[in-house]
Amino acid sequence: MTGRVVAVIGASSGIGLATAIAFAGRGEHLVLVSRSAEALESAEAACRVAGAGAVDTVAEDIADPAAAGRIVARVLDRHGRIDVVVHTATVMGYGTIEAMPADVFTAVVDTAVHGTLHLARAVLPVLRRQHAGAFIGVNSLLGSVTVPQMGAYAVAKWGQRAVLRTLQQETRDEPGVHVCVVSPGSINTPVYYQAANYSGRAARPPWPVLAPERVAAAIVRLADRPRRHVSVPVGPGNPLIIAGFRLLPRIYDRLVGPLFRLAALTRTRVRPTPGTVHQPVPGRERVHGHWPSPSPEQVVPMQQPARTIDGSRRSS
Repeated sequence: MTGRVVAVIGASSGIGLATAIAFAGRGEHLVLVSRSAEALESAEAACRVAGAGAVDTVAEDIADPAAAGRIVARVLDRHGRIDVVVHTATVMGYGTIEAMPADVFTAVVDTAVHGTLHLARAVLPVLRRQHAGAFIGVNSLLGSVTVPQMGAYAVAKWGQRAVLRTLQQETRDEPGVHVCVVSPGSINTPVYYQAANYSGRAARPPWPVLAPERVAAAIVRLADRPRRHVSVPVGPGNPLIIAGFRLLPRIYDRLVGPLFRLAALTRTRVRPTPGTVHQPVPGRERVHGHWPSPSPEQVVPMQQPARTIDGSRRSS
């Protein structure tokens, strides 16, 4: 084999699928992991078309404590080594901390925090034995700030960032092993309309929105030349938001609620839903999102047709 062995966790949708396709275009040998075997079939086909050297799929939920060990064993059994692991798996939830059911909140946190923990504990001993390899975790702007109605996701990403940063410190004794963090802002993926939602309004990615291929390109560059931390830029937004949160907390807290409602929630009313937090919906998994797009069963009937963002009319 001339290509690297790359495992992508959360490879069936959004940033994970875009990343898998980007590595495939370089002829790498891929192991694609997702909760949905059906969605992995489409991901595998896309990666083969893109030019992957080999493609294996593993249907596992990384929030399961035993899943990471099975994933790593599968990779080693098939390829004998692991060069790059990219952890993109995430689930999202909207709604206040009071409104969101505890099981949904816990599942959002588990996927990011415990999923990263389980994966790192299974992968890093292999990378240490090899004296080489990269573990790349996809975090978020919300790993550095908090936003009302996204408390579960913020807790998940703050916790995940703490795990990844600690791992960076604890692997300094092995120069060939790299733990990297990618922190995108608003990305055009399906996660927004797959999310649990207890806010009463359909969600959308706040402007400015970056293509998932841009994040995938940053991940591939990190695999080539690992760095301690990368924040994928979305114009000047991320640094300004983080600076406001840290340096001007009173102003930030006054503005963040109204701005979030304006930028991230639509006027379309939706019923409460756990989204795909507990179970995937394979038919909705793809690289890109489309907005606004609450599922038909979520939309609350209204007396008058509701107008969507793009000007079309949704029937009641």
